[in-house]
Amino acid sequence: LPRSLAAKPSSSGDGVFTGELMGFRLTAVSRGRVCFSGSPAFAVCNPLGTVHGGWYGTFLDSAMACAFMTTLPRGAGYTTLEFKVNITRGIGLGTMVEAVGTVQHAGTTTGVACGTIVGSADQRIYATGSTTCIVLQPRAKTTEPQTNA
Repeated sequence: LPRSLAAKPSSSGDGVFTGELMGFRLTAVSRGRVCFSGSPAFAVCNPLGTVHGGWYGTFLDSAMACAFMTTLPRGAGYTTLEFKVNITRGIGLGTMVEAVGTVQHAGTTTGVACGTIVGSADQRIYATGSTTCIVLQPRAKTTEPQTNA
């Protein structure tokens, strides 16, 4: 499994993990499956005072894309090409929820994963989603020095 998933996110000045900003954390990792848990706070509300749809998207995409990441060979990267979120009910502020991402297809150039946000206490479904990711292969090292002309 990628070490970056196991590493503790750091806010030591060299960046902050998205989950730290959005109120969620990694709770489980296995090949093709990742789980985050968290609770939305007022800081992620829209002007109407409800949890912003972007929070659902970020939470789900983190789980789904990281699930795909667990299937990649060492040195390969990825990025999300597109994702879809279906919100089925509102999450109340302070409600503990889990986002579980599961890989459906892990190819050499793309991957597809699905995900669900469920209540930690009641297992009610709050949202579902899917994502398509593209594999980013490491660039070959050249022997010629690069020049800035």
